[in-house]
Amino acid sequence: MGWFNRVKEGITTATEEKKETPEGLWYKCPECSEIMTSDDHAKNLWVCAKCQHHEKVGSAEYFSILFDDNKFKEIGAKLIAADPLKFEDTKKYVDRLAKTRKDTGLNDALRAAEGKLEKQQVVIACMDFKFIGGSMGSVVGEKIAMAADMAMRRKCPLIIISKSGGARMMEAGFSLMQMAKTSAKLSLMAKKGLPFISILTDPTTGGVTASFAMLGDLNIAEPKALVAFAGPRVVRETIGHDLPPGFQTSEFVLEHGFLDLIVERKDLKGKLAQLILMFRS
Repeated sequence: MGWFNRVKEGITTATEEKKETPEGLWYKCPECSEIMTSDDHAKNLWVCAKCQHHEKVGSAEYFSILFDDNKFKEIGAKLIAADPLKFEDTKKYVDRLAKTRKDTGLNDALRAAEGKLEKQQVVIACMDFKFIGGSMGSVVGEKIAMAADMAMRRKCPLIIISKSGGARMMEAGFSLMQMAKTSAKLSLMAKKGLPFISILTDPTTGGVTASFAMLGDLNIAEPKALVAFAGPRVVRETIGHDLPPGFQTSEFVLEHGFLDLIVERKDLKGKLAQLILMFRS
């Protein structure tokens, strides 16, 4: 005879509801798989503490790093792209623009602003890759022109931070015209003896590389950034040969004479301040 009688079949236990981890709480490095909190990652300027992988960030992050106390006055903030070609591929260009503006909170792929960097007046333009791959359309070209004009009025340096897939195909020839437009504005700055510092981040490719990104009085890149006109896959397929190790990384480009410096993000503000003082002397 048993010591007890089962009241019901099976055994049940009290269980707590499964707690979901809030989205965005953790960051996993795509290079070394190191896991850290998103807060720690941000405190380290969005650079992996283990392998120093520089994560892609946009204008908001670079402005917070470079402008003193994150104070600046934006230039051309309300400019938005038109659709002169009535372009349509998998969706209408106007619809793609509207959705991207809604999803990102940005009006286009570049923001420009004036402010102080280590108490020195500067104009900074920075590309946002999350806006249609940081592609250069008419608005990007116009904002760079406006930024250059502001730098000439203020008689101060212009800094452009590039992160782009190249020209925006939805604007076709209008996009390609921005290569000449931006280059012409930088030529005017050079005639006035005002420095232009170009910062190339991952990736800087296509028509951006072929125009303003490589025209700096100093061309600086972040570590291991892809700097190229055509990407490595396209080059490999075109020439039919394997490419050298590290081909088109900023280290490779520096070694072959197309860059002046590679600067880690944590050192960027201090190095820029030092270089601006050097241009003044």
